[in-house]
Amino acid sequence: MSNKITSDSDEEKKPVLIKNATDLQRLKLEKLMKNPDKPVVIPDPPKSKNLPPPPDFVRNVMGSSAGAGSGEFHVYRHLRRKEYARQRFIQEKSEKEKLDEEYHKKIEDNRRAAEERTAKKRAKRLKKKRNAKIKEKRNKTENKEAASSQSDVSSDNDNESNGNIQDCDGTDKQKNEDIGSSKFEHNSRNKSENIEQKSSEDI
Repeated sequence: MSNKITSDSDEEKKPVLIKNATDLQRLKLEKLMKNPDKPVVIPDPPKSKNLPPPPDFVRNVMGSSAGAGSGEFHVYRHLRRKEYARQRFIQEKSEKEKLDEEYHKKIEDNRRAAEERTAKKRAKRLKKKRNAKIKEKRNKTENKEAASSQSDVSSDNDNESNGNIQDCDGTDKQKNEDIGSSKFEHNSRNKSENIEQKSSEDI
């Protein structure tokens, strides 16, 4: 039992060799998950550096008059270093603002160009859809006109055939009437001849 405890303690105390970034990340995660109740401290982002404004009244001004001690040079050097740092900070800040402005300008140009491309494609797509609708309506109207013309032609053909049938019936009726009239005339003529013959015989 004691041997198992010592072996576990030896394994825990055994140093871990970090060969790459994956091992380092795994080691950090294992250390973090050993105590999940412990709050994680997230560092704050770095604050922007602000230098104090230049003083309105500068004391200990060194001039060209005689009698300046050896300690005045160190004061002058300190003030000069502060002024150089302030000017360098102002220059870096202006360059950063310039880069930020160029970056935002580039983003705005890209966004505007993307909107123009999408608007152009949208207009092209809507035009294509509108032309397709117009073409579909035109095809429908043409189909309707063709169907109506075909129905008119068929109705005309039916009317013509009905007219021909009626003409045939009319001609047949006329022929029958002509035949009937000729028979009637023939019968009346025979009757008159018979009457004449009877009268001549009586005489």
